Amino acid sequence: MYGGSPTVEWLNYHHLLYFWTVAREGSIARATRVLRLAQPTISAQIHQLEARLGEKLFERRGRGLALTETGRLAYRYADEIFGLGSELLDVMRGRAPGRPQRLAVGVADAVPKLIAHRLLEPALRPGGGLKIACYEDHADRLLARLAVHELDLVLSDAPIGSQAAVRGFSHLLGECGVTWFGSAKLAAAHRRGFPGSLDGAPLLLPAPGAALRRALDLWFDSRGLRPQIVGEFEDSALLKVFGQRGAGLFAGPSAIEREISRQYGARVVGRAPEVRERFYAISAQRKLSHPAVQAITERARTELFAR
Repeated sequence: MYGGSPTVEWLNYHHLLYFWTVAREGSIARATRVLRLAQPTISAQIHQLEARLGEKLFERRGRGLALTETGRLAYRYADEIFGLGSELLDVMRGRAPGRPQRLAVGVADAVPKLIAHRLLEPALRPGGGLKIACYEDHADRLLARLAVHELDLVLSDAPIGSQAAVRGFSHLLGECGVTWFGSAKLAAAHRRGFPGSLDGAPLLLPAPGAALRRALDLWFDSRGLRPQIVGEFEDSALLKVFGQRGAGLFAGPSAIEREISRQYGARVVGRAPEVRERFYAISAQRKLSHPAVQAITERARTELFAR
């Protein structure tokens, strides 16, 4: 004789399928053609799913429908569920196992691309079964996407502020000093007497408000330096391209000094270890549980920033 069965809460996957199809197609009208069902039927099924979850999944926006925050979260789960179902059928039919696991990462435009690559590299090892989707934007916009579960992680040069409109948790990946670079001609002209040689020198700097810019401004003031700022950039890669062309001297993380010299043909002018660049992984959860994210943080702390 069997013991009593535990109570299990069931989700009606037909309701979830109708919701997923409407969200994917963008409207109930288009979903009717895919599902071959009448509009009232689909609407009723979605209302039942909302009642089951206790949350609204869509909201009216003009003449159309838009996913709510809960709807965006539910859509991601539904996408995984039906993707796994398709994968199961492929395996049962003898085809190769399906799609890899997806990791959506936002990279703040102030984060050097070489740093981002070094951080994400462990997650792209062959045979790891992972697909990375990278999005570059201003940190505030990326954090907004993190809050609605469009991103799994944001790489940033600054922690999430206490006044931020969204909730998140900052995990320090590491820190390092900065190195000043320039074209061969500019580097040769300003290497002697560094850092005093930066007084009046043409510099390319991050845009005002960037974490590195604030640290550099304080460093200039502490040493009484008044450089000539010839360019300000939000995009760190564009800044380095201008530096490569000889427009001015520029600073970069000492942790990737050799990579910057090699990729941009830049020469080292001098080092400022007291100016610290810090890099963070920002997540919606307090604990980093995704295996790929754990690999990223481990690589950062034991290799990239270990020195």
